[in-house]
Amino acid sequence: MRTLQSLNELGLEVFEEMLDYADELRVGVFELDNGTVVADAGVEAKGGLGAGIYLSRICMADLADIQPTPCEIDGIPIPGVQVTTDHPAISCMASQCAMWQVKAGKYFGMGSGPARALARKTKDLYDALEFEEYADVGVLFLESETLPDEEAAEKIADACGIDPADLRLAVAPTDSVAGLVQVSARVVETGLHKLFTMGFDIRTIKMGWGRAPIAPIVGKATKCMGASNDAIIYGGETYYTVDYDPFDELLGYLKAAPSETSKDYGAPFYKTFKECGFDFFKVDHNVFAPAKVVMNDLRSRRTLVAGRLNPAVLKESFGFEVFSREG
Repeated sequence: MRTLQSLNELGLEVFEEMLDYADELRVGVFELDNGTVVADAGVEAKGGLGAGIYLSRICMADLADIQPTPCEIDGIPIPGVQVTTDHPAISCMASQCAMWQVKAGKYFGMGSGPARALARKTKDLYDALEFEEYADVGVLFLESETLPDEEAAEKIADACGIDPADLRLAVAPTDSVAGLVQVSARVVETGLHKLFTMGFDIRTIKMGWGRAPIAPIVGKATKCMGASNDAIIYGGETYYTVDYDPFDELLGYLKAAPSETSKDYGAPFYKTFKECGFDFFKVDHNVFAPAKVVMNDLRSRRTLVAGRLNPAVLKESFGFEVFSREG
């Protein structure tokens, strides 16, 4: 058992370990003029599944066990990712949740990981968790098609209250193997986030486990974004151990938790997004949830199940083309 350190100190340990294996992971590393170190896991570097696992560990401040796992979609084998954490509220919501839009000049990236807690993005979440982060270093993952420059790094460092030389940034685009891995590794967090938006006290969740297929590269960034969301919406499975009272209230939250409760459920996300004019605000955000949610309630000693996997939509989203010997 280890004592819970600063999220950024934990994230820094993973970041430095990733740099030790940069060649094997096909990760590019460079230093900006202001001293910020950047690890490229898919923009110009090739990256891969291993790099994606490291990105996922960084995002969760290494407070989860994250492993590749086999998945099947109607008998079709596909790689997946499995996540287990005994610190779900902190690892998923205080660290991993992608709630920081980093804009600096022409640069844009979605920020997630330990440095979010230093910048308190968003404040209401950290107030609800009663969580404070203190660190002299900052580690952030950026989902972006471009590499950050000094202006972006300085804006992030300033928001964190640290020197740019003490900032570490990892980057991968959505349409990269590493980028798709780290999206699927958000399966446990996606369930917590939906429960949080419904008013559920996520601090009562004592353990979280989840599994989701890793979407294949199906096109450019927007298409891959759609497929990666579908990996969780239609293929994500989660299991939470909870200590919640009253039971009837817990049951109500469980029934509303899976993605199938959304009015936009049933079609590949890219199709829904296109019909909404590629405007996220027009998409029913209830769809951003795991396909299946299981809760083991410590008080009632009952295990509750809601939701279902939907392989038909996954096969459409992932663009599977099945061939037989006959043609």
